Amino acid sequence: MSRGRRKAEDPATARRILAAAERQFAAQGLAGARTEEIASAAHANKAMLYYYFGDKRGLHRAVLENILRQFRTRVLASIERDATPREKFFRYVTRYFDFLVTHPNYPRLLQRAAMEANVQFDWMAREFFRPLQHQLARTVEDGIGAREFRKVDPNQTAFITLGMVTSYFAAAPVVSRAIGHDLLAPQAVAARKRALLDFLHHAMLRKGARSR
Repeated sequence: MSRGRRKAEDPATARRILAAAERQFAAQGLAGARTEEIASAAHANKAMLYYYFGDKRGLHRAVLENILRQFRTRVLASIERDATPREKFFRYVTRYFDFLVTHPNYPRLLQRAAMEANVQFDWMAREFFRPLQHQLARTVEDGIGAREFRKVDPNQTAFITLGMVTSYFAAAPVVSRAIGHDLLAPQAVAARKRALLDFLHHAMLRKGARSR
């Protein structure tokens, strides 16, 4: 909530507004979201929304900062430096997957910002997405050098890996309706995680490294 205009006198109200705004922006985007609907969902009035966040753009920025700050803490900054490349790679994937389980709005917020092609997306890409992609690619490269991974293209492998994780959660609401069962139900998510890690295990590791 660092973008609030003033120090929040009622943090619970500000948090409710932030949570309601996250859902609205994920569903409608910046242009489509309505401040009156956000305030109503947060059981607050529009005056409180403007008091804490200035305007709709300020609220949108606060939502992005909040979720990306959590992303940085739980994913980017959570990998132990003394881990092997193999350990780092699979921890990145696992923690990113687990982050999306608990933050299902994250992929849609990103997609909306990208489609709207606004300055918010440029900032997000610079501060968060590029560091994640670069760290993952560098980890793959280190794994190849350590003879843990097959010789693959590090950048393409990073893009493919992140895409496999993100696309599942981004598409789940629509695909769930098409196939007739909830892809975000706990059992479905657990099955997806097992399949993803198994696939990457066989796709990435050299034969001699798979049994370690």
